[in-house]
Amino acid sequence: MQKRKLGDGLEVSMVGLGCMSISGAYGPRLPQNEADALLRAAFEHGITFFDTAEIYGPYLSEEMLGHALAPIRDEVVIATKFGFDLGARWEPGKSSQAFNSKPEHIREVCEAQLKRLRTDRIDLLYQHRVDPDVPVEDVAGTVGELIREGKVKHFGMSEAPAELIRRAHAVTPLAASQNEYSLWTRDIEAELLPTLRELGIGLVPFSPLGRGFLTGDIAPDSVPDEDWRSKMPRFTGDAAQTNYRLVKALSSLAEVKGCTTGQLALAWVLAQGDDIVPIPGTRRIERIAENAAAAEIVLSANDLAAIEDAFPAAEVAGARYG
Repeated sequence: MQKRKLGDGLEVSMVGLGCMSISGAYGPRLPQNEADALLRAAFEHGITFFDTAEIYGPYLSEEMLGHALAPIRDEVVIATKFGFDLGARWEPGKSSQAFNSKPEHIREVCEAQLKRLRTDRIDLLYQHRVDPDVPVEDVAGTVGELIREGKVKHFGMSEAPAELIRRAHAVTPLAASQNEYSLWTRDIEAELLPTLRELGIGLVPFSPLGRGFLTGDIAPDSVPDEDWRSKMPRFTGDAAQTNYRLVKALSSLAEVKGCTTGQLALAWVLAQGDDIVPIPGTRRIERIAENAAAAEIVLSANDLAAIEDAFPAAEVAGARYG
């Protein structure tokens, strides 16, 4: 698989792997031996960029990733995230209570992550969500110190607004911003994406397949109750029916192109710029191969125009989250 660069030098595979689902969220956690097989299959298909976070599990995804990738640690890029107080009890009206990006907490989390990941450095460390109680300059400064100490290689932020990214980047240059971006989530195109390109920061889209909906394999109201997508507006009711019609139109184009619907949706994301590296997640080895193969699909200007016509962003129904 070809490589792409994030920021001023972090080289990663053109498609990465999001590892939230191995520890739960979309069903029960995978047994470690199945997670090992999944992650190593990804590596065999050319994927060298693996994304996790302390909150996935919590902690389980990092532990499972560390175990699976230990034999090939020097051949892969590992990204993880900090930013939550996992011991806090969230209460309505106290939205910042669950966040914690205080400098001392960042350091504590980083040390624990290094142990869970069985490594001596984190290749890309993101602030998972903005902490309204901690100046972003303090966050960026702390990660900068960790970079100088060799414990972290590159800094990133996730779901942060353009203005805060500018402020953080002025203290410690960012390699990447992680945001939801796909055919059905395109709000970053207005301000954030131009800002990233102005500053030379890469984009790492999570959920580039719309949490699986853009594959065409998920019918409206079909997600089981234990799956957190069952609470998402786009997957249920009239909104899901509307979105499913859009996906079916995309499926018709994929059939003509000779690829799967998911591959076409992923190829569209990849075609938006060489500074974009999506990280679709999956629990199935066959999906690993399918997603990796999407990196080989070349979309012409006519293909891109047809996709835009079949899947107009303005017609997507429902909010991202409930």
